[in-house]
Amino acid sequence: MDFSHLQDVPASLQTEWDSLLAKGITHVPFLRYEYLRTWWQTRGGGEWPQNARLLIITARDNGHLCGIAPCFISEREEKQTLLLLGSVEISDYLDLLVEPRYAADFTDGLIAYIKTVLTPQYGIERIEFDNIPDGSPSLEALRSACQALGFEFTSEPLARSPYIPLSGDYEEYLAGLDKKQRHEMRRKVRRMLELPQGSDWYIVSDPETLDHEVDEFLRMMAYDENKRRFLTEPMKEQMRLSMRDAFGHHMLQLAFLTIGAEKAAAYLNFDFNNRIWVYNSGIDPQFFEHSPGWVLLVHLIKWAVENNRFEFDFMRGSEDYKYKFGAMDRNVMRVSIDLKK
Repeated sequence: MDFSHLQDVPASLQTEWDSLLAKGITHVPFLRYEYLRTWWQTRGGGEWPQNARLLIITARDNGHLCGIAPCFISEREEKQTLLLLGSVEISDYLDLLVEPRYAADFTDGLIAYIKTVLTPQYGIERIEFDNIPDGSPSLEALRSACQALGFEFTSEPLARSPYIPLSGDYEEYLAGLDKKQRHEMRRKVRRMLELPQGSDWYIVSDPETLDHEVDEFLRMMAYDENKRRFLTEPMKEQMRLSMRDAFGHHMLQLAFLTIGAEKAAAYLNFDFNNRIWVYNSGIDPQFFEHSPGWVLLVHLIKWAVENNRFEFDFMRGSEDYKYKFGAMDRNVMRVSIDLKK
């Protein structure tokens, strides 16, 4: 393999990038070319400093792009650290982009290239790759590559990431829930339907109203004090750009539940690779007594089943409500490699 690195994200790479992602070991929305380019423009909504340095490491086999390590360098715990582009806060799943058949050779070559070329040039002291799914082949491949070169390798669970597997039958999904939870879901939906002011829900589909709906979602997020602090101006811009990009690629599921003429609950999801990826939410506290978040979630799960999505992924976070809706656990991992050993 021929390795090289770039210090920008050239538009000429987009087609190859997304093609590699589609057949790679981890096919997630946070590794798309457009998403990561936007993430870098805002440094993750202000999570990282402007002096962070971009490094897109590529590998080709006779001209064929077979692997990408989308990375950047920044100081972390007083060490120059190589991280995955998208780290850490707002990109729930990250990984190397590599075809399965090349995974071992690409990873061996990547660690050797970092050691011999990038470390002398950029003074890299550590590698920390966050949010790698616990089932990714890259975990064992990275371990093996580090052992071969004598580097200290550790991996540890970083967060739980619950998900609901869907079979294509909504009644079957309901039957798998705890009886009390099933009854509670039906009761809350029924009560919502009986409200005298009426209720409804919808998924945003009109490009003419998109910007307004995006701003409405951010307004509803900010009802929560923690989310209000999270929504700095750079973060708002990051989220606006991500939502517009996702809408343009037919993968945005921005949904609202209304009570009367007012928005009571909202969910920002991605509809990608036949899965629903639950990204964030907002609830107007004046409607708490009607459980609008729960009711909207019921509608969205039912929609996912009826539209042949095979998974409803709540992504990072172990909030109790996810398990009440039947979620199963998996983890995202943090890989740490000490290059000074």
